[in-house]
Amino acid sequence: MNRRLLLAATAATSLLVAGCSSTGIEQYANEKPVLDLQQYFNGTLDAYGVFTDRSGAVVKRFTVVMNCSWTGDEGVLDEDFLYSDGTRQKRIWRLRKTGEGRFVGRADDVVGEALGESRGNTFRWGYTMALPVGGKPSDAGPPQAARAPSGGSAPREAGSVGATIIEVQFDDWMYLMTDKVMLNKATMSKFGVRLGEVTLSFTKR
Repeated sequence: MNRRLLLAATAATSLLVAGCSSTGIEQYANEKPVLDLQQYFNGTLDAYGVFTDRSGAVVKRFTVVMNCSWTGDEGVLDEDFLYSDGTRQKRIWRLRKTGEGRFVGRADDVVGEALGESRGNTFRWGYTMALPVGGKPSDAGPPQAARAPSGGSAPREAGSVGATIIEVQFDDWMYLMTDKVMLNKATMSKFGVRLGEVTLSFTKR
């Protein structure tokens, strides 16, 4: 019986891996308009988004104003979030181009480095983010995720009382629709289990 279960689990894992590999970014190489990440994320952008849980229900809405700039192959994406519950958050991405269509990025609430690749009109990010769970907002200010050390979890969130930080994996896809508009969909997971999604639309001013 154990052998039969092991074989079934192995087969299921193989199907899962095959399904994931079939959605690689290479299939978008000929899609237009071609995304130039350094050109698009330059200047000021506005974004509107929602968090949905695994059932698809919207659990939070938000807006973002992004101020972006590049010096050579190094870029800064300064994001100011306003959530539907009135709380605010800032995240600053620091990006570096490492090759043709390839980028690495860091932010205070990202564990290690984010790895990204662009093909055609598409950009794909993969990263682990330290997110707060539970707790109550403190008087010190709006919630902002504290960075968890690599390989572990931070005990609480900056600006929140009693929150626990968990590390969540993001599979983040961006699709350039016009020279001004981009759509973004990110899947959140933990231990391979899908937790929910983040969906955004960006508009370049």
